[in-house]
Amino acid sequence: QVHIVETGGGLVQPGGSLRLACATSGFTFENYIIGWFRQAPGKEREGTSVSCISPGEEIPYYESFLEGRFHISRDNAKNTVYLQMNNLKPEDTATYYCAALDSSYRYCAGYVAKSYNYWGQGTQVTVSS
Repeated sequence: QVHIVETGGGLVQPGGSLRLACATSGFTFENYIIGWFRQAPGKEREGTSVSCISPGEEIPYYESFLEGRFHISRDNAKNTVYLQMNNLKPEDTATYYCAALDSSYRYCAGYVAKSYNYWGQGTQVTVSS
């Protein structure tokens, strides 16, 4: 059975940092692209990932509006992906979802949300003073 669990969310002041973790089990992690998506309050979940990473970590993807503030990494030995979020802004407030896509393609940016096979329940990130 597939499990995807996101942790690390919380309340942080503007300019602060959080590190999200996406722990997975039940599928061959090293064969999957992992993406982070977000859903802002009162809005639909975004159709494209804010960040994603291929199994070989060749070309991580970041939404341009992140301006270098986020960093994604994966530990294939632990079946876990991390999203380090720095210099957080109020507009980063959202529920962050981790998802897995059955593909070892080195470019993960082109896949939309509906392409992903498995999803976690999300972790809430609130950026507020």
